[in-house]
Amino acid sequence: MRISKCISRSVSLALLMLMSTLSLSAQQRKQVVVQDSDSIVFFRGVAVSVDLVGPVQLLVSDYGQIEGAVRLNFKDRYYPIIELGYGKADATDDVTRLNYKTNAPYCKVGLDFNLLKNKHDIYRLLAGFRYAYTSYKFDINSEVPINDPVWGDGATYSAHDVKANCGWAEAVLTVDAKIFGPVRMGWSVRYKHRLNHDDGNVGNTWYVPGYGKQGNTRLGGTFNVTIEI
Repeated sequence: MRISKCISRSVSLALLMLMSTLSLSAQQRKQVVVQDSDSIVFFRGVAVSVDLVGPVQLLVSDYGQIEGAVRLNFKDRYYPIIELGYGKADATDDVTRLNYKTNAPYCKVGLDFNLLKNKHDIYRLLAGFRYAYTSYKFDINSEVPINDPVWGDGATYSAHDVKANCGWAEAVLTVDAKIFGPVRMGWSVRYKHRLNHDDGNVGNTWYVPGYGKQGNTRLGGTFNVTIEI
């Protein structure tokens, strides 16, 4: 009887020790998983990109821009970004024969968010916003005399170095992917809304550097080649 009781106690003690060991092991595994998740460094790198749409637009039309960007990566989740560009236009209206010229830099600042569940995938789906601003000057010249609607005679018209400025907001949706090494490629769709503007004293300007042809709202896009380190 005593031997049976001793064996029973030994078995009970062994089972208790085994359960305690399994419980401790499970807690340690949970701690390891949490540590792995938290071990991702806050600063993940910096990327430099250029847009290819603007230069092509300059080649095939009478306005466009050259634009580049610097983007930071925080935990593959948050991407503060600065975009700098230089826009220009040299266009003549087919009806009035008025020529419009301008060229000036512009700046955009904003933040993108990674929408994918797997934040560390080679693919990214980013949504974000920008605030943009430009201060510029423009020239207007008439290539042919403009008829006066009252007196009927013709006169040339010109205005030079007219000062103007514009601020606008952009909602941005971006898709990009790693191609090889540090090289990434992708495109973005942008919805632009003009917030404030001063067109000077000669009426609406035809083109705003970085914003595009005048209007209250408009769609745009970019195709970016990015080097990320």
